[in-house]
Amino acid sequence: MAAWAAAVAAAGEAVQTASMASQSRFGRSRFGRAQSRLGRTRSRLGWAHRIRRVGNLINLSTPLGLLIAAIGSARRRPGPSGLTLAEGYRVRFPPAGAFTVGNVVISPLTFATLTARQPEVMEHEDVHAWQYFWCGGLAFLPLYLLAVGWSWLRTGDPASRNPFERAAGLARGGYREAPVSNAGLAYLAARIQTLTLKPSRLAERSR
Repeated sequence: MAAWAAAVAAAGEAVQTASMASQSRFGRSRFGRAQSRLGRTRSRLGWAHRIRRVGNLINLSTPLGLLIAAIGSARRRPGPSGLTLAEGYRVRFPPAGAFTVGNVVISPLTFATLTARQPEVMEHEDVHAWQYFWCGGLAFLPLYLLAVGWSWLRTGDPASRNPFERAAGLARGGYREAPVSNAGLAYLAARIQTLTLKPSRLAERSR
């Protein structure tokens, strides 16, 4: 457990460093401002975002995102920083206000409603798009699942100690940070103890 936890943490730190470097150089724009200036935003797309868009297309993460959006009957339109926005997603999984696959940001809400509730959510999702790029595309998915498991074991919450969510900004993504309490580990230990004791209790009752 310690080995894969260290590997997940190291991957998250590497992605965070790369994402912060990209953001500090090219800056961030609020979604509302980018939406109102969509034409100019598209024409001014920097080379870093162009590389990310092509990279996430080649590594198949963006095609997967487009497929998921199509399955959920989401309406697609261009977004800021080379992202594709897919709103009105009808599938109830995953249970999130928005999630990103490659360069596709998917939400069951309209993005006007989403950004009114969470003004910095697009900055959060933009970092996830970079994480797909730096992790080589689809390889991000198992790494993210490991990070979710590690966070749940440590806090009982899938995001609080997830290095990918922490790199994207917990507050910007609408998450509340849970303290480290080993809640998930405690739950598993209790369940194992229950399953271990159950056969002996059944045997005692049968006597």
